[in-house]
Amino acid sequence: MIDQLFGSKTRVKLLQLFYSNPNRSYYVREITRKIDEQINSVRRELANLLSIGIIISRNENNKLFYEVNQKFEYNKALSEIFSNKSKSKENNDNPNSTSTDLNIFKSIGNVELAFYTGQFTNDEISGIDLLIVGDVNNNKLEKFIIELEAQENKEIRYVVMNLEEYIYRQQVKDKFISNISVAKKVILVDKNGILEVESLVI
Repeated sequence: MIDQLFGSKTRVKLLQLFYSNPNRSYYVREITRKIDEQINSVRRELANLLSIGIIISRNENNKLFYEVNQKFEYNKALSEIFSNKSKSKENNDNPNSTSTDLNIFKSIGNVELAFYTGQFTNDEISGIDLLIVGDVNNNKLEKFIIELEAQENKEIRYVVMNLEEYIYRQQVKDKFISNISVAKKVILVDKNGILEVESLVI
């Protein structure tokens, strides 16, 4: 039914991809791989979404990237329809995380905070692609990174630190943490609203 309402299966898949990752940018071949549709169909639907204003594009390093247009008039309504946020109790307790993210990071340890930035969001101010804050099992973390790199088909620059170090570096206004605080990010886990508190401090 939703395919009929929004015109095509490819368009629905694109909307689900973009609104499940509203701060992340994608290039065409990456999109094609993630939604498993033909490239010509993907290009056609991207052009449709661009013309409507649902997504925007930018050219970087000879690649055209696409992402959600946060200023689109019906952005909030579309997000409510197409975001894959879990409705489980666990996710209600942690509104900044999806159940999938929580399960993945539970498997590698006690992760307090995790988010994508850098290559994932087209923002290089932090110089990394993934930050994980918490106590992790190094072997499980290494396996997770290998799988993520294979999935994304690129090297992932990541930093891991415990919560005490993160808070200390935040308090002394460490340059790395300061850059991270203003970088564009996709929040995967924020158990205790660390980023919300950080924004109030800043």
